[in-house]
Amino acid sequence: MTRTFRRIHGWLFALLLLACAGAIGYFSARYEHVSDWTYGGRASLPAETLAVLKALNGPVDIVSYANPQDDVRSNIAGFLQRYQRTKSDLTLRFVDPQQDPSAMRELGITTNGMLILHYRGHEQRLDALDNRSLTNALKRLLRGSDRIVAFISGDGERSPSDAGNPDLGLFVAQMQESGIRAVPLNFAQVATVPLHTDLVVLASPQHALSYGAVKALTDYVAEGGNLLWLTEPTNDDQHLSPLADALGLHVLPGVLVDGQGTAIGLNDPRVLALGDYPEHAITHGFRLNTQFQQVSALALASQTAWHALPFLRSGPQSWTEFKPISNDGASTIRFDASAGELKGPLDFGFALSRLSPSPDKAEQRVVVIGDGDFLSNAYVGTDGNRELGRRVVDWLLGDDALVNMPRAAGAPDRRLDMTLARLSAVSFGFLVIVPLLLLIACGWITWRRRRA
Repeated sequence: MTRTFRRIHGWLFALLLLACAGAIGYFSARYEHVSDWTYGGRASLPAETLAVLKALNGPVDIVSYANPQDDVRSNIAGFLQRYQRTKSDLTLRFVDPQQDPSAMRELGITTNGMLILHYRGHEQRLDALDNRSLTNALKRLLRGSDRIVAFISGDGERSPSDAGNPDLGLFVAQMQESGIRAVPLNFAQVATVPLHTDLVVLASPQHALSYGAVKALTDYVAEGGNLLWLTEPTNDDQHLSPLADALGLHVLPGVLVDGQGTAIGLNDPRVLALGDYPEHAITHGFRLNTQFQQVSALALASQTAWHALPFLRSGPQSWTEFKPISNDGASTIRFDASAGELKGPLDFGFALSRLSPSPDKAEQRVVVIGDGDFLSNAYVGTDGNRELGRRVVDWLLGDDALVNMPRAAGAPDRRLDMTLARLSAVSFGFLVIVPLLLLIACGWITWRRRRA
C-alpha cells in the first residue's frame, strides 16, 4: 500500500506540475508583464522619455520604410515595444520602399529603415534609431514646429555657435536637438526683428548698441515679442535704459558678492552658488545646484503692466560690492553701507509676463538675468546650469509642458572606481583564493567518493 500511495503521489505531483506549466504558458500568452531588475532601471525608459510620452496627448503614428528581406523591421519593432507599452496609441507601420521608388524619392527616403513620426499634423524624421534621437524627435513633435530663436550680434554678444569659453555654442547645440533653430540678428543689416521670430536673446553685449538697435528691440517688446536678456556688471552703459524702463527693471550698480562662498570651497566671492530658488514655473521642482560667476543685482524700479516675479536670489550674506576685486590672492572686501552698497538677499533673475499686445499670442514673456556666464561654454556643464537654462528657454517659448520635465540622466553604474588596494585584492582573490577553493572542493569530493 505504501508503494502504491507513493506512485499515486508521484503521478499527482507530475500532473500538478504540468498543470502549473500550462497555466503559466496560457496566462503569459494572454497577459504581458515586464519587470526591470537592473540596477538604476537601465532596461527601462528614462524618466525624461516617460514624461515626453505622457505629455503627448494624442496618437503618434510611426512609419518605417524598411525592406522586408532583412532584420531591420524586427529590430525596429523590438526597439519600439517599450514605448508602445508606455503609450498604447503609439502605432508602428512598415512600408516597403522598393514597391514605389519614385514615391520614396519624393518623400526623401534615403536610408533603409528611415522613420517618419506623425503627431497632430506635424512630422519628424529619424535616420538613426536610439533613445536620445527618438526622445528629441518626440519633443520636437510636442513643440509643434521648430522655434526660431534670434541671437543679437554685432556688439560683442556671446555667440550661439562658436566654441570659445564666453560663447553659448554648447548650450545652443543641445537646445537645437529638441526643436530650437538659432539664427543671428544684426541690426546693422535689418531695421526690425523679422516676423515669425519666437524669441530674441540679448546675451551680454560688450559695446553700446546703436540707438536704432535699441529702438528696434524696444519696439519688438512693445509689440508682444518674447525676450531673454543676459546682462553683466560690466554692462554699465549700453544705451539699454529705454528697454529697462519699458520692463520696469533697474540694474543695480556694483557686482554681487557672497561671503558664504568660502564655506563651500569657493575662493572667489563673485561666484554665487544657489541651491534654493523662489517659487516660479521655471524653478518648480528644480533641486539642482547652480553657479553664477559674476552677477548684477536687479530691482523693480516702477509699476508696469508686467507681472514680475524673481526666480534667482542671492543669500543673506551677499551684498553689492563697489570696490574692484583682484583675481590674485585672497580678497579683503567688506560690506560698506556708507558707500551705498546694498545688503542681500538680492534678486538677480526676473521672469516677467503680461497679456500679449499681439493678437497672435495669448501671453508675452521676458526673462532678465544679471549673468550670462552660467550658460557659457566654460560653465554650462557646472551642476545644474544647463538644466536651468533649458527651463528658462522652454518657459519663454511657451512650451510649459517641457519646462518641468526631468533631465536625461546617465546610467549610475557605467563607471567603476577602483583603488590600487582594491584592484590588488580582486586580483589576488581570482588568481589565488578561487583556484585554492576549487582544489579544496575537488579534494573533499574525491575523499568522500573513495570512502564510499
